[in-house]
Amino acid sequence: MVNKKPFKYFNTSPDIIRLAVMYYVRYPLSFRQVEDILHERGIDICHETIRHWVSRFGGLFAHQIRHNRTGFQSNWQWHLDEVFVKINGEFYYLWRAADHEGEVLESYVTKRRDKRATLCFLRKTVRKHGSPTKIVTDKLRSYGAALKQLGASTLQITTRYLNNRCENSHLPFRRKERAMLRFRKLTTLQTFSSIQSQIYNHFNHQRHLQKRATYKQLRNNSLIQWRELCAV
Repeated sequence: MVNKKPFKYFNTSPDIIRLAVMYYVRYPLSFRQVEDILHERGIDICHETIRHWVSRFGGLFAHQIRHNRTGFQSNWQWHLDEVFVKINGEFYYLWRAADHEGEVLESYVTKRRDKRATLCFLRKTVRKHGSPTKIVTDKLRSYGAALKQLGASTLQITTRYLNNRCENSHLPFRRKERAMLRFRKLTTLQTFSSIQSQIYNHFNHQRHLQKRATYKQLRNNSLIQWRELCAV
């Protein structure tokens, strides 16, 4: 449940807090770069304060966005993919599920990418979003084994290039990973990937498919809704 007064003990304006969190999560910027951008606009805030705001409010904003967008995703066709992430010299895997319109459904981090990890990821996604009609994956054997155990092997599609939808959804994360100089903890990776995916959904309007006037209206609506997040 979202706190009804999350900004109660903060002297800074909620609009500035929302702006700082949006700059850091949405764009490939560091805390110090966000500090410099705000300073340019006459707002004197320390980068450690911005770090605290992201830690304190990032999850709240992502939770409310997820709540407001309930039912927006499609269960017609899911795209599943995974990428490796290096943390302190060890490789972990970030799994991501997206629908056919690019809406990120779920992000999940595991140590391995075997059948057991795939089952955990699929069960978590189905529990939250229901069952799809089609599931597009690459040719990783873990997908086939897990879907066979779930009795959904007939839903799997492994056609070449068809999974570019999910692979492209990893690009904003990769750009942010480079800006952050990689992650240090597994919990930080899981938390940040969940937050970023929801904010990505909120501002993603597929501008290449929209007319300029329509895209501008959608972008303005997203900014208006963002300024109303966790509003008192």
